[in-house]
Amino acid sequence: MSLPDAEGYGEAFDQVFARVAEERRTPFMMLVWAYLTGRQLEAWLHDALAPDGLGTSDYGVLASLWLHGAPHRLSAGELSGRLVQTSGGTTKTLQRLLAQGYVTRITDPEDGRRSLVELTPAGLTMAEEVLDRVVARFDQDLGDLAETQRAEVLTGLQSLSGQLAERLNQS
Repeated sequence: MSLPDAEGYGEAFDQVFARVAEERRTPFMMLVWAYLTGRQLEAWLHDALAPDGLGTSDYGVLASLWLHGAPHRLSAGELSGRLVQTSGGTTKTLQRLLAQGYVTRITDPEDGRRSLVELTPAGLTMAEEVLDRVVARFDQDLGDLAETQRAEVLTGLQSLSGQLAERLNQS
């Protein structure tokens, strides 16, 4: 697959790029690249998780609960926010993980009116093992990207994510 740039993505791209005001060309290209990279990362992660029978949202829940720390529990609403997923999508994800025995629902010990989602021992093991494999594969697939480039990408992604999260939380 060829990747977009201002010089040769195709005639339609060139026409759109020419219509974008000069001062908006960098944000336009950032949007194009961020969108493309997000889609590629989603596809890459889907492939990386397939041997474990997990989807990207499934692993997002397991990783969110694990990274939250012991006792590895959050509300469904908190998980929706962390996954940037609708409540309906999160419900479907949780149903799959409940059926697989990776999570369980418990009554919130601080507020008996609400329930929390908690990792089971099998879910904790799966989260840890899969993360190790996925990170190793990602590191390998980054290939020749130098450590300084990796640090620059990380800084840029953190900044972009923070800016977008701030805007999303305002709406």
